[in-house]
Amino acid sequence: MVKAIVGANWGDEGKGKITDMLAQESDIIVRFQGGANAGHTIVNNYGKFALHSLPSGVFYNHTTSIIGNGVALNIPVLFNEIQSIVEKGVPAPKILVSDRAQIVMSYHILFDQCEEERLGGKAFGSTKSGIAPFYSDKYAKIGFQVSELFADEDYLRDKIANVCVKKNVLLENLYHKPALDEDKLYEELMEYKEMVEPYVCDVSKYLWDAIHEGKNILLEGQLGSMKDPDHGIYPMVTSSSTLAAYGAIGAGIPPYEIKEIVVVSKAYSSAVGAGAFVSEIFGEEADELRRRGGDGGEFGATTGRPRRMGWYDCVASKYGCRIQGATGVAFTVLDVLGYLDEIPVCVGYEIDGKVTTDFPTTHLLEKAKPVYEVLPGWKCDIRGIKKYEDLPENCRKYIEFVEKHIECPITMVSNGPGRDDIIFHNK
Repeated sequence: MVKAIVGANWGDEGKGKITDMLAQESDIIVRFQGGANAGHTIVNNYGKFALHSLPSGVFYNHTTSIIGNGVALNIPVLFNEIQSIVEKGVPAPKILVSDRAQIVMSYHILFDQCEEERLGGKAFGSTKSGIAPFYSDKYAKIGFQVSELFADEDYLRDKIANVCVKKNVLLENLYHKPALDEDKLYEELMEYKEMVEPYVCDVSKYLWDAIHEGKNILLEGQLGSMKDPDHGIYPMVTSSSTLAAYGAIGAGIPPYEIKEIVVVSKAYSSAVGAGAFVSEIFGEEADELRRRGGDGGEFGATTGRPRRMGWYDCVASKYGCRIQGATGVAFTVLDVLGYLDEIPVCVGYEIDGKVTTDFPTTHLLEKAKPVYEVLPGWKCDIRGIKKYEDLPENCRKYIEFVEKHIECPITMVSNGPGRDDIIFHNK
């Protein structure tokens, strides 16, 4: 069976922990989109890890971890990551890389940095990981597929020359930077070839066979619904589709094989990067939630940047669950809210004097003001509780209030950072 795990909101919802937990009963975990520009934080018996390229199932001996064709593959980052987890005592994971995945080149990172610098105050808040330039090149048909590393030298040098003609015009005339060197780019590709060669696989065929053998497959997405380039807060979005539907494309499997879609949503809101964020809070109120949040605070797993904080947004989450096709919601970091006397929840947006519970397009979203309902807090630590009925009454009421407003069943409640800090509900 194929199951997808994706985010309902802006990313940073706690997908890594949920994937790590569900990987226990999975054979294969596939990253199907995105690059090393966002991370998943995982706490398990080996320690605390921030993964950027590796799928979150690499901590189990029985799993195969796959980099799908939809991923922006930064080969040095991937292999440094493999080395770093092995150095911490994790058994060497079994990894396969799609022969159709495309490669993040050093110049993609350079162009990302140059463009953010040029935009100044109007920048997108990029992590400068080369993701937008990478996907631009992919769709302009001048990217390098992993399979092309094994083509003959003349083929590669011709392609490099073509890329340099286009890139150097921009580098020299728009960004006032030195031109790319064709020989150095060829050397870069040969280094990547040596690193990736043992792992290259026809992933689509591998997964087709695995499905027919009855294997359990997890598709792991990066970021969340609000960062999707079609359905998110465009243009403050990422460059690849963050939706479960894209999992079929980014892994190379038929769409009808995805039987379950677990959508992860935080018990409060957080976001990294620019863009509309209706329930955002500021000052000491935000600082305290940020300090208490997550495991060690709400700071980006990749960037270390302090995340923007907000109260739970039912409007965005209902939309995020719908657009993902959620069959169930994993509600994370609920334990963090135990310090609050009262908990505001955004249940509507006021736009031009009218209240809506439907998520709007970006130009209207910029005008939206949050409409809150305030719920009583439970004022105690809920870590360690294993059964839903043992949660404090106000905590259960908070879950059920959210469930009603997002119109999707909450099937898992995470009440701590560890792999086993989970309560199953509505099963």
